Amino acid sequence: MSELTVPPRVSIDELVGELHALAASAFDKTEEVRSLLARMPVEEASLAPYLSWDRQHYTRNLIDKTDLYELIAICWEVGQGSSVHNHRGQNCWMAAAVGKLLVENFYVGFQDIEAGKCQLAASNTVELTAANPCAVDPREPVHRVLNPREANQRAVTLHVYSRPFDTCVVYSPEQGTCGDIQLHYNTVFGKPVAP
Repeated sequence: MSELTVPPRVSIDELVGELHALAASAFDKTEEVRSLLARMPVEEASLAPYLSWDRQHYTRNLIDKTDLYELIAICWEVGQGSSVHNHRGQNCWMAAAVGKLLVENFYVGFQDIEAGKCQLAASNTVELTAANPCAVDPREPVHRVLNPREANQRAVTLHVYSRPFDTCVVYSPEQGTCGDIQLHYNTVFGKPVAP
C-alpha cells in the first residue's frame, strides 16, 4: 500500500473561495467537498488569525458561514477529544491541517432522546490526516474525534458542516445515555466570543 501524498498547501482564503464557488448540490452528497479538501490542504500559517487554544477543552473557531455551510477550525491540545455526537442530519467533512487524529464511528442500535437513553456500538476508526480528509457517513453519522496522547502534538482540524446547526445530540456509550446540547464558538472570524 502506498503512502498518501499531500498536494501543495493553500491559504485558508483560497479554500474559502473554492467552497463559495461550489454548486449548492455539492453539499448534498459527500464526495465533492471531501475531494476538494484532499486537493487543497490548508497551510497552518494562514489559519493563525482563527486559532485559539484552551487546556481544558478543544475550541471551535468560526472561519466562514453561509446559508449552505459553515467552516470551523477546531484546536485540540494533546489528548483532547470530543464527546460522541451527531450532526443533526447534516453533512460533515473533516480535514487535519495540523496533526493526526482519530475519528471513531459508532452504530446507533437504539436512541430515545426524550428518555435520554441509547445503545451504541463502536463500528470503525479512521485516521484523519492532511492527506486523508474524511466525510461523515450520512448512514452512520455518530462519532467522536480524538487527538491521541501518543501523537504528542497539538492538532487543528477543519470542519465543513452543511447546513449550519447550533445544537446536537451527545451520547455516552458507556452509560447508555444521550441528550441535546447547545453548540457555541470560541471565536468568530478571528474575534473572541464572550462566555
